[in-house]
Amino acid sequence: MSLNHSLMQRDLQVLWHPCTQMKDHETLPIIPIKKGDGIWLEDFEGNRYMDAVSSWWVNLFGHANPRINDRVKQQLDQLEHVILAGFSHEPVIELSERLVAITPEGLNRCFYADNGSSGIEVALKMSFHFWLNAGNTRKTKFVTLANSYHGETLAALAVGNVELYKKTYEPLLMTTFTAPSPDCYDREAGESWESYSLRQFEKMDALLATHHEEICAVIVEPLVQCAGSMRMYHPVYLTKLRAACDRYNVHLIADEIAVGFGRTGTLFACEQAGITPDFMCLSKGLTAGYLPLCAVLTHDRIYQGFYDDYETLRGFLHSHSYTGNPLACAAALATLDIFEQDNVIANNQKLIRKMADATAHFADHPHVAEVRQTGMILAIEMAQDKAGKTPYPWQERRGLRVYEHGLKHQALLRPLGSVVYFMPPYIITEEQIDHLAKVAWEGIELATRD
Repeated sequence: MSLNHSLMQRDLQVLWHPCTQMKDHETLPIIPIKKGDGIWLEDFEGNRYMDAVSSWWVNLFGHANPRINDRVKQQLDQLEHVILAGFSHEPVIELSERLVAITPEGLNRCFYADNGSSGIEVALKMSFHFWLNAGNTRKTKFVTLANSYHGETLAALAVGNVELYKKTYEPLLMTTFTAPSPDCYDREAGESWESYSLRQFEKMDALLATHHEEICAVIVEPLVQCAGSMRMYHPVYLTKLRAACDRYNVHLIADEIAVGFGRTGTLFACEQAGITPDFMCLSKGLTAGYLPLCAVLTHDRIYQGFYDDYETLRGFLHSHSYTGNPLACAAALATLDIFEQDNVIANNQKLIRKMADATAHFADHPHVAEVRQTGMILAIEMAQDKAGKTPYPWQERRGLRVYEHGLKHQALLRPLGSVVYFMPPYIITEEQIDHLAKVAWEGIELATRD
């Protein structure tokens, strides 16, 4: 028995994997990874896989990055963890200072959680509690976008709109308002992204006009609905939304957990709309995929809404045991160092153009309905009927065929349904992009062959 197979059998005796129908693994092998090196993952038999999805969108600068490794090792010898209530430490102070400096102007307070979903919960609770402290007891609802995703804890699920999750757990979820998505996949022939996103915003504006007295906040994933099949929209929607939230006295929560730290081509997606949200949630790339950490940034008006004598009981009620963990903060500081020292955002522009060039011909494939790109995120959507964008029945699992083909050709491509996408680490080379495009084309040819 091979070592890979032996480890897989041990795994199947004790593990329950995330986002997985475990019965699939009666036929689909689990791949145990021995080590990571740059863009590569290597199993116990020497097979290598190019990590084209950044291990669920977290890895920015490659596996086992020596600069991040060194910073974490130094921190490990000094302080591994300390309670953040009544105590502090230098890494969390420095990280907070630097996040305030690089995020949109006005975000000057950092609250920490230990993963993205928990950070969304922080922002939702903070918004609601702010209005409660202000004596506004009617504001109890949130607005989300159709096809959105914000995590899998219950409040995060409630403000998401992925049908499978919502339908399954609906009895456990709070009620929200849902506005139509501004994603541009369904735009009319000849209609621009900007025009379609503006047209969709009219429905959000009408919803806010009618219900703003009940609404705490609107929550959006800026520019890309990642788990929602990597659907994309124009920054003008965010510009209009910021103005409307101000007009109707509603908070704006920007979930930049997946799209922050350069994924959309700018350090933060909100920059492209020239806006400052009331809350910005950052995770995933914050530590370049090393350790779980989430920062929720907000401004002084929110902070002052909780600042009072203890006896008033107006303090914010939220905590995590691992809040502001020093090891995670050290990884985040090393990540920010790389951004500053290596001119990452500017250098990525060449990779962005290369991804576009390497996949341009996919638009001519008879079963590719759209090739879309925002920065370092590129998506290829397969369809049964190209002209009408008729999707394949989900039961056919066409994307799974691409995934299996990729594994045989040194590529980890884990599609979202019928959407094949690239969201690679920023250390990827142009030659490696060409390889991913070649493997993806072959996989789509196989997947769409009836």
